[in-house]
Amino acid sequence: MDNFSIGDKIIYPNQGIGVVEDIQNEKYFGQEFRIYHLRILANDSKILVPSSNAEEIGIRRLISLDTIPVVYEFMRTGVVEVSMNWKSRYKEHVNLMKTGIILDMAVVLKSLYYLGLVKPLSFREKKMMEKAKELLATEISDVMETSSENIEQQLLDGLSDCYKNLSASLDS
Repeated sequence: MDNFSIGDKIIYPNQGIGVVEDIQNEKYFGQEFRIYHLRILANDSKILVPSSNAEEIGIRRLISLDTIPVVYEFMRTGVVEVSMNWKSRYKEHVNLMKTGIILDMAVVLKSLYYLGLVKPLSFREKKMMEKAKELLATEISDVMETSSENIEQQLLDGLSDCYKNLSASLDS
């Protein structure tokens, strides 16, 4: 498990970028735990996480610059399988979002984008697609030190390129 230091930026699954504000040894129920004090930047909330649970929860460091082209390439050319059963599809997407892994979030965004071209998305799926896009864009923009709006547009452009033939056939 990565040991984090005060000031490190981290990803907290389904919440986004956070900062390790403090690390303390605290006693609970007669046992001592090393506790990360995290501040989630999107909503300014504070979360306390035992260091022993950080990996299980999916807390990780931000991606490296080398990973960003992999994400963009997946958006342009990667293949996703989309279940037409709403219940199983939604459950799968929720589980992927919980991992906090950037390519899992990319799978959710890409499959919901595709599905939205084929049929109208439910309210929950629209919200999940927006959340996946926001989480991807904020992490990439932080790593690249650019605006998240610019990154969101690049992600959508990649998806549009990937499915241009599909959307053309749906329009006719």
